[in-house]
Amino acid sequence: MHFNLPQLLESLGSLAYFVVWGIIFAESGLFIGFFLPGDSLLFTAGFIAYTKPELMNIWVLIFGAFVCAVIGDNVGYFSGHKFGRKLFQKEPYKKHLVKTQDFYEKHGKKTIVLARFVPIVRTFAPIIAGVGAMHYRTFMFYNLIGGFIWTFGITLLGYFLGKSLPAEQVDKYLLPIIGLIILVSLIPSIIHIIQESRGRKD
Repeated sequence: MHFNLPQLLESLGSLAYFVVWGIIFAESGLFIGFFLPGDSLLFTAGFIAYTKPELMNIWVLIFGAFVCAVIGDNVGYFSGHKFGRKLFQKEPYKKHLVKTQDFYEKHGKKTIVLARFVPIVRTFAPIIAGVGAMHYRTFMFYNLIGGFIWTFGITLLGYFLGKSLPAEQVDKYLLPIIGLIILVSLIPSIIHIIQESRGRKD
């Protein structure tokens, strides 16, 4: 799915906005959204917004993504507040929730911001905030900051890359860069798995 993102978005035409926004919302707030490609999707959409402005306007794209990211986190927060404890007992969510709780213990309230850049943790961080009954105003403050930095930062990165690359070199560089973004976004999860493995051996 990741490596077909440019072609997929271009083929959707005017529906591309709603697909991007829907995935950002789902990954931010729905339990089933933890496997979705948020980082690479925003980057690719930003890139396409420059190379094909007739398809996507960069500011409409970013504003919609920001709103959906913030609303998605709110859905996760209230879901965690109401159902979170029960989810700790169910697979496959249990291990992801425990992993996110560990992340919280290490980084505190700023987890809501940092989690935006960590797949899986991004989905479950607002849920854990709801489970832990974090004060809603505090949650919303960090939610707005994290959503803003993530959506504006990643999307504009793709946009300015499109601006800096000659048209004839797009195909040569875009897919490797998307692959690199996916790899970098997975590094925290890989490190966590290695640390867990070492901990069991000890």
